[in-house]
Amino acid sequence: MTTVVAQGTFDILHPGHVHYLSDAAAMGDQLHVIVARGGNVTHKPKPVLSDGQRRRMVDALDVVDEAHLGHPEDIFVPIERIDPDVIVLGYDQHHDEERLRTALQSRGIDCRVERASARDTPADELASTGRIIDRIVERRC
Repeated sequence: MTTVVAQGTFDILHPGHVHYLSDAAAMGDQLHVIVARGGNVTHKPKPVLSDGQRRRMVDALDVVDEAHLGHPEDIFVPIERIDPDVIVLGYDQHHDEERLRTALQSRGIDCRVERASARDTPADELASTGRIIDRIVERRC
């Protein structure tokens, strides 16, 4: 059985998230998703939804076998516990694949690192949480 891990913030689920997780699920037999804790999100605004809400929303998706909250201090703890064969990064996630591979190796975690495919986004669709929030703010002003 091939175990796959995907990870992200997943704040306000949108079609881009569904595409990413569906792509990741297709790379193996079982998909585990690690949902970042809000306190660990430093590369973009803090999530609107709570950690638990975001985990439950991801867990409710048919392609997801199990959603986990990330560790508050060490992002590799859930990866060590799950012991995946593949980690799938979103096509536009900020992670450096080589740095991730090196960190995994240094911790004795033997798995492949792949990228999900990009998604063609229709012009009338918002495909990032930041753009969704921007649209909400525009409508309130």
